[in-house]
Amino acid sequence: MSDTSPYDLLGVRRRINAAGALTRLGGAVMATEVVAAMAAASRASVDIGELQDAASGRIAAATGAEAGLVTTGAAAALTLAAAASIARWDVAKMAALPHAGAFAHDILILRTHRTGYAHALAASGARLIDIGHNDRGTGAGVRGLEAWEIEAALSPAVVAMAFSVNANSVVDLPTAIATCRANGIPLIVDAAAQLPPKENLRRFIDMGADLVAFSGGKALGGPQASGILAGRRDLVASALLQQLDMDVAPDTWTPPRLVDRANLRGVPHHGIGRGFKAGKEEIVGLLTALERFVEADDATANAALQVRLEEIATALNGFDVKLVPASQTGRVPVLEIAVPDALAVSAKLQKGDPPIHLSERHAARGVLTLDPQVLLPEHDAQLAAAIREALAAAFRN
Repeated sequence: MSDTSPYDLLGVRRRINAAGALTRLGGAVMATEVVAAMAAASRASVDIGELQDAASGRIAAATGAEAGLVTTGAAAALTLAAAASIARWDVAKMAALPHAGAFAHDILILRTHRTGYAHALAASGARLIDIGHNDRGTGAGVRGLEAWEIEAALSPAVVAMAFSVNANSVVDLPTAIATCRANGIPLIVDAAAQLPPKENLRRFIDMGADLVAFSGGKALGGPQASGILAGRRDLVASALLQQLDMDVAPDTWTPPRLVDRANLRGVPHHGIGRGFKAGKEEIVGLLTALERFVEADDATANAALQVRLEEIATALNGFDVKLVPASQTGRVPVLEIAVPDALAVSAKLQKGDPPIHLSERHAARGVLTLDPQVLLPEHDAQLAAAIREALAAAFRN
């Protein structure tokens, strides 16, 4: 077997990624155990429904949810969550989606949560209904979500509410959960990037969320095209039915254990999730990564990352570099690098050999962030030297 990198054969440049586990940069760098598990999984035929049943048990144990499903990313999990909330056990609705005009299909969403990622919810055929005010988000006031704002938007057409959780929005989550629970509508929580800390695997389920979506290809360290949908058994089962290959004979079909066939009027056809079905390799790889993530020690891992960042900061002595510990980011420690023109410096680094990526999340305030989440240790010195050179050139100009 050739030792030549497949990227070399394809003429694709390998990059130094200090921007975080971003999809556009390939997400996580998978551990050898995950790669080996995926390779082994590829060497056999299995029933995907049976495999997803097994995955559900593992995900439930890790999250505290009633059930779980391996998806092809957090966006796919959100689309399936919305589709499950609309169709439930109704095979006619499953067959109709995304054309949902004949039945209830409204999903409430806070105005401050209506981002590009909300397209994943709308892709199911759901109509998104904006609620609430943006006072806190714009700095125009201090008020966040109030229960009456949800209740005022309720109607027979509403099937669920969606909530994008992060360190700032989580303060409103208890209100959303309590109000949705009192009014009998499921709450879908987008927690795609809320790992680490690993406590968040259970946190939102424990708070009472009905469905929670996580990315599998970021902090979990699983395949890039993987994710998790965890939550209520009935809703996860509906999502599974709408993801599986359903080209089956009704007389011989054995449904997954998650599915109570007595709830179905018939066998569903290919669902809206058929186009992003999870393969056996992704399912096994995700479960292997999830097990590693649960068993890992966050404090030890972050301490090791901080030592590396301190060494990089020392190499950047003389420039405005700030170490932000994990206790402040809520995730992993990062370095914030103040520069005169953040996007110009970032562009220069990306044009280097090899291209180098820093996070541009705070570029508008003149800061590039070095996120070490998937940064390989062997790249630290080269990264520091390239940043120092780019900063020196920027300040000369």
